[in-house]
Formats: sequence, C-alpha cells, structure tokens
Amino acid sequence: MRAPATPGLLPPLRLEIDQLLDEFTRLPMRARFHFDPEMAAVITVEFMAERGPGLVWHIGRELLYRGVASMSGEGDVRMWPTLDRERPSSWLLLESEEVEALFEVPAAPLTEWLDATYRIVAAETEMDGLNWDAFLRDLLDGPGTPAG
Repeated sequence: MRAPATPGLLPPLRLEIDQLLDEFTRLPMRARFHFDPEMAAVITVEFMAERGPGLVWHIGRELLYRGVASMSGEGDVRMWPTLDRERPSSWLLLESEEVEALFEVPAAPLTEWLDATYRIVAAETEMDGLNWDAFLRDLLDGPGTPAG
C-alpha cells in the first residue's frame, strides 16, 4: 500500500546513467536526484556505484534545467546536451581536486522531474524563506555531517 502523497513533496528521481571512463568504456550506474523545497535552488544528486563508495554532489537546479538543452555551468559542474538525437541525453561533468567524472544522463525523465520541482517552488521564489545558515552548512558539510 502506498502512503498518501504529501503536497509539496516530490519523490526522488532514480535514473540509470552511464559514467564514461574513457572514450570507449561506459560504466552503468544509478543516480538519485533529491529535491528539498526548503532548499529549492539546489538538487542533491547521489551517484551509486555498483562497487565502492557512492558520491554525493549538490548541483544548482537551474544548471541542471538549462543543461538539458544548452551549455550550462562553469567551474566544477557543467552540463550540456549530447548530439545523439535518437537517445536524447546530456553530459554532466563533475570536477574537484579529488575526482573528475563524466556522466551521460537521460534528458526526458530529468526534464519532467525538474518541471515538477518548479511547479512546487517557482524559480522566482526559490530563495524566499531560505535558512542561510542551514543551507551553507548542508552545502559545505553535506547532509548528516556533524558540525565541528
């Protein structure tokens, strides 16, 4: 039996994606996109590897939304559409001192899910009522990380 839907809550989006290890090698994996209306400007993405630890990134909702159709982002996170018209998808590039990873993400389900997030919290109001202290703590430390 399913729990009743709560207004304003959107279930996480679970996608099968590919990590490109090199020009010819793809590693299929799962990703979970989580939307919190309290921090609407940021999507938490958990990349779940078959083996080894997962990876959690906080990515701007607008960056993801724009990246489905055009080049978006700069610095550590960039996204842009692939040229494959038969299987519409986007490249998502994540870079840091510890990791550089390129993923292919299916465009249609991500776009539909992001559209649903904007119906819950419009772009114009996503910063209204934001708890900046909690936002920065979660962004810098990650959810569930004890503050020092």
